[in-house]
Amino acid sequence: MKLGYHLGYWSSGPPAGAGEAVLAAEELGFDSVWTAEGYGSDAFTPLAWWGAATNRIKLGTNIVQMAARTPTAVGMTAQTLDHLSGGRFVLGLGVSGPQVVEGWYGQPYPRPLARTREYVEIVRRVVAREEPVTFDGEFFRLPLPGGTGLGKPLKSTLHPVRREIPIYLAAEGPKNVALSAEIGDGWLPLFFSPKADEFYRAALDEGFARPGARRKPADFEVAASVPVIVHDDVEAAANLIKPSLALYIGGMGAKQVNFHHDVFARLGYAEVADRVQDLYLAGRKAEAAAAIPTGLVEDTSLIGPPAKIRAELARWEETVVTTLLLRGDAPTLRRLAEVLA
Repeated sequence: MKLGYHLGYWSSGPPAGAGEAVLAAEELGFDSVWTAEGYGSDAFTPLAWWGAATNRIKLGTNIVQMAARTPTAVGMTAQTLDHLSGGRFVLGLGVSGPQVVEGWYGQPYPRPLARTREYVEIVRRVVAREEPVTFDGEFFRLPLPGGTGLGKPLKSTLHPVRREIPIYLAAEGPKNVALSAEIGDGWLPLFFSPKADEFYRAALDEGFARPGARRKPADFEVAASVPVIVHDDVEAAANLIKPSLALYIGGMGAKQVNFHHDVFARLGYAEVADRVQDLYLAGRKAEAAAAIPTGLVEDTSLIGPPAKIRAELARWEETVVTTLLLRGDAPTLRRLAEVLA
């Protein structure tokens, strides 16, 4: 099981000590470092800023929102970061949800699976630089038909370090997970639980079995973001995580469309997820967090004394997960690396 460091995104400013933590992750032998974006800080800029001080560790986005940029623009940025890092970049892409896609980016949210398929194909063509990029899809057309009539097929002027840059897809539902296995090089799950391993394994296997699938299970990466808190008091550790879970279950999406809520419903917490969502959307955030049972936190996190965490880590090592993505400052990463070793 490899370890990665997830910086995430921020609201009030860059996290204190982030640069030091990135260097600590590389020093500790972590495999990768990742950034994210929502509708504030972007994913690419901090990855380039902090990644510039590293030499070995992979640099990945978890995730870049597809609605924010055209696929050719993402291909250009991926090529650029791959050059600057000496071939260490990993492109993590995600659909996001209709609230952000339509509300923040002003883009339509139709058929996200089909749109993802087209998007990834165009990015790969840009990076490969084998010929001028043309595409005639349902969602993307290059060159643009109509308009001035002056658009022409173009090939990136930037010669690639690699003909292929790994593309991982963020996914929570079974259809999207299967798509990750079919067209991607890895999957970026959120709120993964060993209890759901059989469910996710079946979805991945469906994708691997499709004609033209890029990879097999043996060379497919699954990098899961997992809260890890070393604490003698399990309940106290769980209480540190519950407000964040309440936000995702209750507030990161609409009542009728919230993919995070659905993840916990599939884990057997449908009534809890409904209750948390109702409380959160009513503005009762503290009550929403308090409504989350500690068992739910334990199902999707590694919390408690070192011996408990090590024992539970054995369950994670038997799942499809290949990399645990951790958070924290440099001292925290050193402590976690020691516990998880």
